[in-house]
Amino acid sequence: MVKKKRILFVCVGNTCRSQMAEGFAREYGKNRVEVRSAGTSAMGIVNIHTIEAMREAGIDISKHTSKQLTDEMFEWADIVVTLGCAPAERISPVAFKGKKIDWKIDDPLGRPWAFMQKVRDNIEDKVKELIDAES
Repeated sequence: MVKKKRILFVCVGNTCRSQMAEGFAREYGKNRVEVRSAGTSAMGIVNIHTIEAMREAGIDISKHTSKQLTDEMFEWADIVVTLGCAPAERISPVAFKGKKIDWKIDDPLGRPWAFMQKVRDNIEDKVKELIDAES
């Protein structure tokens, strides 16, 4: 049996982009990958507009919580993906030997709804490509 890849998605507040990525990865990576998300400065909540955007895409993340990034999360992960915050190389502990990926994705919070949808759809496409490449 092949070990499932463990993917950690990271953004600043763990309230929007990384939550979307986690939601899509759970949906498209069922039985293929394990997934978590975290923030470098976790806000403690998932933004209501993020929940609404994902609901519109058919994915319920209303039970997700915002989590602070920890060294233990890096120990767990095989792959770290940043979504517009600090580069993975900069936030990863020196001991982390997994794959580091940086996605340049603008923060949609406070922007028009169409921009939120565009970011969501971009993240969805990137997550699908990542899961197909890694599983």
